[in-house]
Amino acid sequence: MDDRTPAWGIEPVPERLRTLGLADLTVLWGNLGVSLLVLVIGALLVPALSLRDALLAILFGSLIGNAMVGAAGMIGADARVPSMVLLRAPLGRRGSYIPTAINALQCLGWATFELIIIAAAASALSDELFGFQAKAAWTIAFGLLAAGMALMGPIGVVRRVLRRFGVWIVLASLVYLTWWALSEADLGALWAAPAEGGSTFWLGMDLVIAITVSWVPLVSDYTRFARDRRSAFWGAGVGYFIGGTWMLGLGVFIVLSRGLSDPVEIPAAVAAAGFAAALALLAVTIDETDEAFANVYSAAVSLQNIASAVAQRVLIAGVAVLATLGALAIELRNYESFLLLLGSFFVPLFGVLLADWLLSGARYSATEIFNAPAWRPELIAAWVIGFLLYHWLHEPPLGPSWWVDVVEETGQPKLGIGASLPSFAASFVLALAVGSIGSRLPQPASKW
Repeated sequence: MDDRTPAWGIEPVPERLRTLGLADLTVLWGNLGVSLLVLVIGALLVPALSLRDALLAILFGSLIGNAMVGAAGMIGADARVPSMVLLRAPLGRRGSYIPTAINALQCLGWATFELIIIAAAASALSDELFGFQAKAAWTIAFGLLAAGMALMGPIGVVRRVLRRFGVWIVLASLVYLTWWALSEADLGALWAAPAEGGSTFWLGMDLVIAITVSWVPLVSDYTRFARDRRSAFWGAGVGYFIGGTWMLGLGVFIVLSRGLSDPVEIPAAVAAAGFAAALALLAVTIDETDEAFANVYSAAVSLQNIASAVAQRVLIAGVAVLATLGALAIELRNYESFLLLLGSFFVPLFGVLLADWLLSGARYSATEIFNAPAWRPELIAAWVIGFLLYHWLHEPPLGPSWWVDVVEETGQPKLGIGASLPSFAASFVLALAVGSIGSRLPQPASKW
């Protein structure tokens, strides 16, 4: 099939366009896991946690988060529709507008964060090599590149960019950066060093789950082009596990072995480590653009759930402009809180989706999606309860001061098991319990 597939909206993808196999999706999601922002999350885990606890938090958090990503991708491959359209089945047609708005905002925020970190790395490189930073120029240049990739579409990006050369350049760069991070490290001393405190294993695991599960409301935008559900599950789940886990661990070792006190210092430290390290950072920086592409593309596709008549290219251009302007205007702050807030929305939302999908026979029909009732309040309630439970259990509380006061006044229990797993379990069980209520019944046919 021609890689230059035209933009596809919210209607089910036809068989002729379902061309992404296991290798394609593994390459795509492996590349999406190779992100400087994921590296920063790994860096945030230490030295608050010991090396052992940080690595265990990465391992278990990645396994849990990627199981969710893979399962969500499999559901989307079955239904052949974008993630936000898929949510019409469990939440209702209009009910799906709620996560659509949240997801569009998170995609815009992620695209902005990506452009900020890309521009920071590029300016550090140009300052080290050529004596100038030009951060604004780099921001605009990479914003244009992300928009161009989004207009190319998932199939074009995978077939014409990632599989041809992107994955090999990134793999070589990661191998070198890993060697650089470990070459001067005393691994025995690092392993024996105690934690400095200020965090817990469960909070670290929640962070890893949050960075991973933030892809759950996007994954079907890409796996709808998968050949089959097996390729979607293993390609998305294993691909992101490999790339994301590698970057998380690399962030941990760079901070510990190079004595960095601020994770934001990582790009400058790598850029100053010699020409080979700078080249490796350059490759990872350029690869970072595929994360910006994915968030720009998914923001546009998500908005089509509400405004299906608007051309996808128009939405892509608008999102790219907003993300670029945001990256020019703001600094990277409160990144950790942003991630955990996303986790509080999307972990229980996946619990509701999975439960409803299982109740429907582990396969959604087009009728269940496009002729769903306007609202399914019982499943929206299951999602909200999971969201509230996440905040009730999370220590410290998240959000604005008034919300923190409300959470603290309820008397938070000290369960010591984090917030992600109980939140998912509560929404999943509640959705199973109420999912057979009659609001599932199809409504009169509606337009996409």
